[in-house]
Amino acid sequence: MVKDTVPGTSVTGFTISDLSERTGVPQATLRTWEARYGAPMPRRLPGGHRRYAERDVALVERVLAHRSMGLSLETAVARAAAVSAEPEPSVFAGLRKRHPELAPRILTKRTLLAVTRAIEDECCARAAQPILFASFQSKRFYRQSQARWHELARTAQHVTVFADFDDPGSVDRVTRVRVPSDAPLAREWLLVCEAPDYPACLAGWELPGQDGADQLGRRYEALWTLDPPTVRDAAQICVGLCDSFDQPLTEVAEMLDDSAPPASPDLHRAMSLFNRVVGYVDTPQRDRPRDR
Repeated sequence: MVKDTVPGTSVTGFTISDLSERTGVPQATLRTWEARYGAPMPRRLPGGHRRYAERDVALVERVLAHRSMGLSLETAVARAAAVSAEPEPSVFAGLRKRHPELAPRILTKRTLLAVTRAIEDECCARAAQPILFASFQSKRFYRQSQARWHELARTAQHVTVFADFDDPGSVDRVTRVRVPSDAPLAREWLLVCEAPDYPACLAGWELPGQDGADQLGRRYEALWTLDPPTVRDAAQICVGLCDSFDQPLTEVAEMLDDSAPPASPDLHRAMSLFNRVVGYVDTPQRDRPRDR
């Protein structure tokens, strides 16, 4: 990073050479992207020199991740540039916007609980020092799982839980973040395990119009993924939400600065199989295919 002095100001940022070195994208290619697609769009110094910020590094790396998934350059740049610098108000909606390829499914709370426990046992408990986020909608639901989450926190780098807490703050290595009742996150079910070895994310929102419904039969629109860049996006959205709720996680934000590597084709195939299995398990018995 260089530091340029403009009369009366101090301007810091990356040169195009710095950006090229950090991302592996040639300078000529970066200039072409800017001219054709308007991204990354640098600040210009009075002398015309370009200066980039960390968000531009993240944008370029996101473009490369989208390209590795087979998207055209135009689509990859458009999707990367569509990620707003403003905090997303909802993890579920944020992931749908950033990753429209994710296919949500309608699941009952019973199935959602089972998938959540599976991710907790396989990813959260086995990952090497993960960064964990979870949203419980209500603090009474968190209290039911509090001992479990305090145990997960023993080996995690950081644990953040969202609910309508009266006593936000850190207790036993768990950071409790108060969610206002009118925030979209108050309707969401969320579990994020950000880790190099066991990344996973499950996000869903409770469908309206279920007053009086059986608790375990309540329906949610949910999506899940093991794709490292998508899980990283979910974790970064969570950090942004903490900022908007006046409980910033500065150190965690720094841990998530770098982009995650793309998923392998084998992992994508495994996720497709898992999606089918979960969809079949949650299908009512009467609607399941019968043996001929």
